[in-house]
Amino acid sequence: MSLLPMMVLSLPITGFLVHGDSLSAQVGREGIFWVLTLLLLVYVRFIERRPMSSIGLRRPEWKTVLLGVVGALAMVGGMAAIYMVIFPALGLSTDEATIGAVRSTPLWFRVILILRAAVFEEILYRGFMIERLTELMRVRWLAALISVTAFTLAHLGGWAWPHLMIAGFGGIVLTALYLYRRDLASNMTAHFLTDAVGFLLG
Repeated sequence: MSLLPMMVLSLPITGFLVHGDSLSAQVGREGIFWVLTLLLLVYVRFIERRPMSSIGLRRPEWKTVLLGVVGALAMVGGMAAIYMVIFPALGLSTDEATIGAVRSTPLWFRVILILRAAVFEEILYRGFMIERLTELMRVRWLAALISVTAFTLAHLGGWAWPHLMIAGFGGIVLTALYLYRRDLASNMTAHFLTDAVGFLLG
């Protein structure tokens, strides 16, 4: 039964429901993402009748923030290398149009955007997907591989295909962090800080 919410939430539902690139349309899509996040948590708690710890949500500790920062540093460093070394070596260009479009939005919206990405994507692709697929397949590394693949492909709709290298690398680091600590708050911290570097400081 866990496969159904995975498949449904991996679909571009927000794009189906709200069209356009206006700020109001983008805010509407973000609102839908938050509703979907809440529905997934309700599903875990009241349909599966499991605690939030079953998807890695537990009380933060001091290591939570520390590992989140370490994860963010690893991602920022690796992504910088991809942008500055690998892309030029392969003759690829960055998706400046999409990056510029995000940076042109108000600061408050960018904060909401990256906070939502950190919360929704980590709950779905790391906590829920890895844990439930591991239970179904009994092979944790395969569950992790499927999670990375699904997370990477989810970025294809709004970005040019070279960005999949960036998303894929980020997915690998975030998956490794989750497998090491099983602390979703660490993942959310790392995810938020990494996106903040690109969209709040740029």
